[in-house]
Amino acid sequence: MTEPGTESGKPQPGHAKGLATALEQPLQSFIRYLAAEKRHSPHTCSNYEDDLRRFGAWVAGPQARSSWRELGSHDLRRYVAVLSRSGLGGRSIARHLSAIRRFYDYLLREHLANDNPGLDVRAPKAGRRLPRVADVDQLSHLLDANPEDPLETRDLSMFELMYSSGLRLAELAALNLESIDCRGGEVRVLGKGGKERILPVGRRALGALSRWLDVRSALADENEPALYVSRRGERLSNRSIQSRLRRWGVKNGADQKFYPHLLRHSFASHMLESSGDLRAVQELLGHADISTTQVYTHLDFQHLARVYDQSHPRARRECKSGDKSTSVDL
Repeated sequence: MTEPGTESGKPQPGHAKGLATALEQPLQSFIRYLAAEKRHSPHTCSNYEDDLRRFGAWVAGPQARSSWRELGSHDLRRYVAVLSRSGLGGRSIARHLSAIRRFYDYLLREHLANDNPGLDVRAPKAGRRLPRVADVDQLSHLLDANPEDPLETRDLSMFELMYSSGLRLAELAALNLESIDCRGGEVRVLGKGGKERILPVGRRALGALSRWLDVRSALADENEPALYVSRRGERLSNRSIQSRLRRWGVKNGADQKFYPHLLRHSFASHMLESSGDLRAVQELLGHADISTTQVYTHLDFQHLARVYDQSHPRARRECKSGDKSTSVDL
């Protein structure tokens, strides 16, 4: 049974818009704080606002609270139960709780709350989901394909650069002409939280980039600073980059769906597999916490385990039981 005012625990469209002033004003102030002081992207701020408005609808509706100060950890545990019954998994619930904890940290700073009810509440455990990566040979086949027109020349340059330097989709889309130093073989990237990092660019990516720059002027407006532009001469959008990568994969016979973060995951996994230097990969990816990078060590171990099982003469043996032969791990 769901909470009143919700369908599967999720507020109806427009339900969150009627928040009382005592709930609405702190929420809006927090979103402005994230944008202005913390310099979070509009996408990140929107995600925070969506999660907190869903929480606010529940607070104002079933809980009949008129102030954020009135909530305790027992209320938040009930909300976690609502989210779970609505079908959200552990990772999604953890994201909601993270937004609520951060919001209450802000409320405490502004003297609008007495404590942070999220500190004692944990999300249900979620299975660790490893990122997908592409095989080195398949990526080579994909990136060795020849472009047939200026737009495909642009596309190949983007994909080479993403795989060469491990860029996020938003980082690639935000690049300007001045971000690239072809002579020095570097790209200057503005990452999450407005943090800047300088990354090396590989030889193949530099070659593809040079070929794109030769034809870019035929598409770009004269005063357009963006490195990658659409056929209309404007900065290429995130959605367009995703669509073009998917199209490139289909056209060139990829046996899996290709998307921007697959190239970033593949960059990280292949770098770690070859170097074993976790700290270096962390710096290249722009991860604030090395635990985020450590997921790639699990991918690397899976690869090593498969090689071991297939190659070591005593990794597996055949045990005969009657007329049947059974393979047993040692």
